Amino acid sequence: MFAMMTADNEMNGRVVRARADGAPWRNFYGRRQGRKLRSGQASRLEARLRELEPPGIGWDVNPERRALDPSRLWPGKEIWLEIGFGGGEHMLATASRNPHVQIIGADRFMNGVAKLLAALDQAGLGNISVTGHDARDLMDVLPEGSIGRVYLLYPDPWPKPRHQKRRFINRPQLEQLARIMRPGAELRIATDMPVYVRHVVDVMAADPRFAGPAGAAGDWHEPWDHWPGTRYEAKALREGRTPHYLIFQRL
Repeated sequence: MFAMMTADNEMNGRVVRARADGAPWRNFYGRRQGRKLRSGQASRLEARLRELEPPGIGWDVNPERRALDPSRLWPGKEIWLEIGFGGGEHMLATASRNPHVQIIGADRFMNGVAKLLAALDQAGLGNISVTGHDARDLMDVLPEGSIGRVYLLYPDPWPKPRHQKRRFINRPQLEQLARIMRPGAELRIATDMPVYVRHVVDVMAADPRFAGPAGAAGDWHEPWDHWPGTRYEAKALREGRTPHYLIFQRL
C-alpha cells in the first residue's frame, strides 16, 4: 500500500491527491491478498514478477509515464490485454492457442497472481507477461493504438446503485481503452450479472468510439469461439446465474 504525499499535484487543471510514488490517487476497491502466501509462493511471486512484468509500469520507476516500446519488448507480436485474470485459466488457454500473440495480464490480487505463475511455469508458455500493478497504471504507459484485444472477465459488478462508479466500465477507463486500442480491436466482456450487462451496454452506447455489442441480446448467452471457461463462470452456473458474453469493437 502506497502512502499519501503531503503535497498535492495538478492534473488537467485541477488539484488531485498523490501517493508517495507520485501516482494520482486512484481508489482500488478490491482485495490485494487473501490467505497469506507460503514462503515459497512469496519468493516465487517476487522473482517471477521481476522476470515477467513489462518494465516501467510503476510510478516509482517511471514517474514521467514514458510509453513502453512493444516492438522492442515483443518483436513481431500482436498484444492483447486481460484485466483481472483471476486464476489465469482463460489467459493460459488463450496464449496456448495464439502463439503469435503476447498477452499481458494485470491483476492486483496477489493470491491469483501466485496461482497463475505456478501454472505458467508448468505450461511452459513464453507469450504471457504479468503485472500485479493496477491495470490503469499499465494503461498509462501503453502506446496509443498498441492493443489488439482486451478481455474483462467476470469483473466485480458492484451491484448497488451507489457503487456504480466503482465499476471498471466507466468514463475514465473508457478514455484509456479508447486510446490504447487500435481501430478494429475488440473489447470482450463476460459477466453473470444482468445489472452489469445493462450498465455496460448503456455506457458503451454513449461512446461513439465503440460499436456493439455484437449480435442481438439473445446471442449474448453464447460464448465466443474457443472459450475455455473459468472458475467464476463455473460458480455462476452452479448458483443458477446465466453468463453473458459481450463484444465491442473500437472504431
